[in-house]
Amino acid sequence: MNENYEKAAEIIVNSKQMIALTGAGISVESGIPDFRSPGGLWEKFDPIEFAHIDSFRKNPKKIWKLFFSMLDIINKAKFNPAHAALAKLEEMGKLKAIITQNIDNLHQEAGSSRVVEYHGNMSRLECLNCNSSYKGDEFTLKGTPPECKKCGKILKPSAIFFGEMIPQDALIESQELAESADAVIVVGTSAVVYPASSIPHTAKKRGAKIIEMNIEKTGLTTLITDVFIEGKAGKTLPELLKYMN
Repeated sequence: MNENYEKAAEIIVNSKQMIALTGAGISVESGIPDFRSPGGLWEKFDPIEFAHIDSFRKNPKKIWKLFFSMLDIINKAKFNPAHAALAKLEEMGKLKAIITQNIDNLHQEAGSSRVVEYHGNMSRLECLNCNSSYKGDEFTLKGTPPECKKCGKILKPSAIFFGEMIPQDALIESQELAESADAVIVVGTSAVVYPASSIPHTAKKRGAKIIEMNIEKTGLTTLITDVFIEGKAGKTLPELLKYMN
């Protein structure tokens, strides 16, 4: 294991354009369970019934039951040492950007400044009727769905629903980052859901080194990973920083 940390640290030290791809696994230690895991929200709310954009358009008040449950979990969460370690790598000038599939805003709270939100963010609200947008803290999100201040329609969190497209600006920026990256840290994601799964593969084709940090091996491990570090991100990422020092 020490050898893997040393190899990963060497890659980072020698990199000029390193990026990170993060998924649900990095936030589990903050108290946000993977929705698909046992005890996750999909056991309580059928994703086909509650998490599709068509369902929201038909009955937004009903879908806000899911949103309130999600917000209750996210608002209690705090960034953990893994988020802080990535912010530290940016502060050191070694990490250029984070591409995250998470909607919890924890990377920003930890201090990371360039975060590409692949699946949106629960801390912002948008109106599908008039395209107005708001910060979530402009409303009291307790029990009553928030309404647009301009047209009165029920607002939707900017998190991406099933049936919605990935934001075009996130797609373009993440593609540009992947094509220019010389190293990628993959943390807390199996990277099997397209199009996010294409990011490390695109970088690898351009010659980037892939550092994978997960609690178990994934489909990436044997295909493109150069260094695999097994364990919880809240322990492995801070440990990796020690090897750099």
